[in-house]
Formats: sequence, structure tokens, C-alpha cells
Amino acid sequence: MVSKILIANRGEIALRVLRACKELGIPCVVVHSTADADAMHVRLADESVCIGPPPSRDSYLNIHQIVAACEITGADAVHPGYGFLSENAKFADILEAHGITFIGPTAEHIRLMGDKITAKQTAQQLGIPVVPGSDGEVTAENALETARKIGFPVLIKATAGGGGRGMKVAKTEADLDEALNTARSEAAAAFGNPAVYMEKYLGKPRHIEVQVFGDGEGNAIHLGERDCSLQRRHQKVWEEANSPALNVEQRMKIGQVCADAMKKMKYRGAGTIEFLYENGEFYFIEMNTRLQVEHPVTEAITGIDLVHEQIRVASGGGLSVKQEEVTFEGHAIECRINAEDPRTFVPSPGTITHFHAPGGLGVRIDSGAYQGYKIPPYYDSLIGKLIVHGRTRVECMMRLRRALDEFVVDGIKTTLPLFQDLVSNQDIANGDYDIHWLEHYLANHSA
Repeated sequence: MVSKILIANRGEIALRVLRACKELGIPCVVVHSTADADAMHVRLADESVCIGPPPSRDSYLNIHQIVAACEITGADAVHPGYGFLSENAKFADILEAHGITFIGPTAEHIRLMGDKITAKQTAQQLGIPVVPGSDGEVTAENALETARKIGFPVLIKATAGGGGRGMKVAKTEADLDEALNTARSEAAAAFGNPAVYMEKYLGKPRHIEVQVFGDGEGNAIHLGERDCSLQRRHQKVWEEANSPALNVEQRMKIGQVCADAMKKMKYRGAGTIEFLYENGEFYFIEMNTRLQVEHPVTEAITGIDLVHEQIRVASGGGLSVKQEEVTFEGHAIECRINAEDPRTFVPSPGTITHFHAPGGLGVRIDSGAYQGYKIPPYYDSLIGKLIVHGRTRVECMMRLRRALDEFVVDGIKTTLPLFQDLVSNQDIANGDYDIHWLEHYLANHSA
């Protein structure tokens, strides 16, 4: 087991990893910007190191400062959380060069799956079903021929992208040039790389992702799927496990396909393989080589602590469970609580004047927020996650409704009212939604 872990992140995920370290009896160090000096994970850590001013590039993305913090404190491992440096192969390489364990996949696998085109090609080679699309980068010269081969409508996506940036739909040939040019411009601005590729645009798919875990030695398991179809501008809002759209046979079949692929790769650590799902078919879209924001719903239905498992694997201890030992109990839903206006989604930084978290059986809050906490304007607006678990989806929905009514955050605007609306919606109650549902709902709701 590693002897001291530095947590290279902030907010609720830093606190989540810190809790796991304490449960395992491992001393932990957190880094923070000057804006986060009063953050809860800083208050609770064994040690903390200020690594720079508020801008992420000068603090949480400053690799040299983070490595220096490891050397100063004697941390022999780094947990990157999600976002920031969690999928940065250069960071993983530098840590390895300094004899520091990166609690995550190998740099090779981060690179392999980090580029969308390479990831798709790799998925095909590993037997994972993929969306029909281009074999590589799409340019002005080959775009029309490629689109005709795939069939309109088509989706143009940044190869180095994420979060919906550099992503445009061309419904007809007349739309293609503008969509291509806009996607390339957005990709260059957001990622410093204008390269894009093309896929078949699916009309009403769901977003289904499979949680996988490997030990790096050729052993791998899956921990079921999560349904992340409720999205706004390609950003997940509400996640649940299991998916209301799948049955046990479908779940185990796609799960085994993903686990087998990870065995072939000799993948190490936690990963998520994401699909679009329509008319009974799965289509690979990407792989995230890290812990996901929505990992708690998988923990709820499996009883497996994914951060414990990450640390165990990174320490060379292997997987704690075999596939036949994994069971799925009940249903879980996560709501991402953001400091945003629930109508316009404009960020709402400021001071929390009152904070009361719900409790009771099957209710979990992952949040670093507290009364008097000043939310800085420099980072992602996520301030917490409400996770509920029930024996059935109906029980889970009723528990969620009750928990949302108890949840109080005053002094700032939050997305809590949105979830109070969603939990009472009949389509949501029936599990009848796709990746476009929330956008249509919001457009009609605000009218």
C-alpha cells in the first residue's frame, strides 16, 4: 500500500478521496489555490500546500508545483480525481519519472483513449461496437464524400474534445460546410487542436456508460452501467443505475464485452466506456480513463468503494472482487447540484448563508459546501451531489423527492428547483427519456 497520498484536485471530489484515504489509514495531503484556502478538504486534510493563485493554469494545472508539493510532503502517490490533470498523460509520465505512483491508468492508455479517433479504432479492434463514422480526421476535402458514405444527418466532433465543445450537427449537405468550419474553429479555440471526425447522428439515443476496473495484469471486471441521458448542452445533469432502458441480459452482455476489452488491453484502474444506445444497439463514443463524477450511483448498487479499489490496484494489490462476486442491489440516482440560476444556468458564485443537507436511509451527500462558505467564481459550478438509493426505482424516486424537499442552500442560486421539477415529471417517472429530452423540456418550460 502507498504510504501517503496527495490529492491533486478540489471541491467535492477532493473531499471524497480524502475520506477514502482516512478509512484506509493512509495520510493525505491536499493542494489548493489561494481561493480555496477555506475549503472543507483543506480543513480536514492531514497536510495542505498552497500551489498558486486562483486561475487553474497557475494552480491545479501546474504540474511542477504539484510535483514539488509531493517532494516537500513526502507523498509517494497522487490521486487526480476527475477533470484537471486526471487524463493528462504527461502528468502521469512526470510522476513516474519522479518515483511517484499515479492512481490511475498508465500514460500509454491515457494517450490511446484520449484521442477520439484512436479510441474508436482501438474499440473496434477490441470488439466493442462503434458508431458508423469516419476512419480518421475529416477535412474540407473529404467531408462530403465521408458524410454521404455515413448518411445524413452526421455529427462532427473534435478529436481532442469533450463537454460538447467542437461538436456540430449537419442535417443535410447544405449544412455541412458551416458545421465543419464551426466545429474546427471551436475545437482549435478550446483544445488547441482543430482536428475533427465524423459520426452518424442518432435521432433519439440514450447515453449509457459501463464502469470497468482492471488490475493492469490482464484481469478486469465490469460494475454494470449508468444511464446519463439527462443532459444539457452535452453536460450530464442526472445519472442513474441501473438504466431504466436495459434488462439484465443486455446489461450483462455489454458489461462482459467491456470487461473482455479491458482484459485484452491489460487496463489498470477505473475507467468508463460510454455508448449511445438506440433500438437495442450500443455504439461506442468514448472512454474516460478516470473516476467519473457519477461514480457514487455504482457504489450504491454494488456496495464497492471505487476509490478504495483505485488505491488498492495502484498499490499492486489487485482487484478485491471477481466478476461472479459482483451483485447489483436496488436502484440509485444522482443529481448534480450546481451554483447556477435554475432557469438561465448562469453561474451564481457567492456566500452560502444557510446550508442544510438531507439525511436518512439511502441518502448520501458528496459536497464540500457549508454555511458561510464562499464559492469562488474561478472553477466549475458543481457544489455537491445528492445520491439516493432504494430497493426499487419507485422507492428511489420517492426518496429523492423527499431529500430534495429537505435540501436547503441559501445565499446563492442553485439547480435544486430544476430537480424538484424533474422528480415530479411523468416521463422521468416512467424512465422514458433520451439525450435530447432535457433540452426540449427546458425550452418548453421556460417559454
